[in-house]
Amino acid sequence: MNNERKKLGQARRWVVKLGSSLLTNNGCGLRVDSLQAWVNQMMDLRKQGCDVVVVSSGATAEGVARLGWKKRPHAIHELQAAAAVGQMGLVQAYETCFQQYAVHTAQILLTHADIADRQRYLNARSSLSTLIKLGVVPIINENDTVSTDEIKFGDNDTLAGLVANLIEADLLVLLTDQQGLYDQDPRVNPSATLITEADAGDLTLLRYAGKGGVLGRGGMQTKLHAATLAAKSGASSVIASGHETNILTRLAAGEDLGTLLKCSRTPLTARKQWLASQSRVQGKLILDAGAVTVLVEKGKSLLSVGVQAVEGDFRRGEIVSCLDEDRREIARGLVNYGASEARKIMGRPSDKFESLLGYVDEPELIHRDNLILI
Repeated sequence: MNNERKKLGQARRWVVKLGSSLLTNNGCGLRVDSLQAWVNQMMDLRKQGCDVVVVSSGATAEGVARLGWKKRPHAIHELQAAAAVGQMGLVQAYETCFQQYAVHTAQILLTHADIADRQRYLNARSSLSTLIKLGVVPIINENDTVSTDEIKFGDNDTLAGLVANLIEADLLVLLTDQQGLYDQDPRVNPSATLITEADAGDLTLLRYAGKGGVLGRGGMQTKLHAATLAAKSGASSVIASGHETNILTRLAAGEDLGTLLKCSRTPLTARKQWLASQSRVQGKLILDAGAVTVLVEKGKSLLSVGVQAVEGDFRRGEIVSCLDEDRREIARGLVNYGASEARKIMGRPSDKFESLLGYVDEPELIHRDNLILI
């Protein structure tokens, strides 16, 4: 067991992506017996103290089967209809499997716009964080029912990479019908060699990537892209075969399976680098001396009680600058409340938010994970 593989066992927040080729009987209904086996492994991970979030394909393929169609359609309205029908069976299957352990699941349907818009990004992040804290397993899928060509992820590999970034996962596992990334197509050349380890974002790997299959829209190219996205928030990725017995628990044990795409940066460093690259500031918060000390010396979140003034017209999820009383910039971060709301709660403790705003969302004005010192 090498050190990089050993680190996988230390991952405490996993995103597991299951593709259509694994979940369906060649497009004819769901393989519930196989799904139960993966759920059993996920529960083993939870017993080891890990959080597990699932990104699942299969809704459209299940819908095609339920509707009695011979093949996957091309028309967008028919794909949307199939996804709507199939989503019912997909969620029911997951709920049944997890309920054997008295664990609840939650259905989360996302589109690209939900991630691109900073306000909706924070809303999704807050919702997922709450579900994880409650011990619920989120089952995430692309919202094919309402998505169009402009807002589609195009595949659930990309969605999985974005989710890994969204929840600050430690590890992204992309389960497929192949053992991992090969230097040639193993279905054509039996002498192809498995690439066991590489760096996430290595562009030279693209030469080995092929296209997706009939049931799914992804291929190795999208899996490599997903690993690159996940690495931006510090997560390593593994592309591995879902047909391998106890694949998840064996990965957690450090076995040399699949293709490991390493992230060389720590999660904190990667996230701070992303924030640092966001140069456009939408507003300013003037802080008192106590708040400055809390941020600079203690590395804690910014609370509204330490804010003296709010400048600009910004929305929830946009980047604002934090200034000291001499108007020197000390930090930047993603704000949890819009400008008009921030003005109402500035100088006030979080237990007053509901009476001041009519509701309460996050207790912090800027969470420390979304803040970088200048």
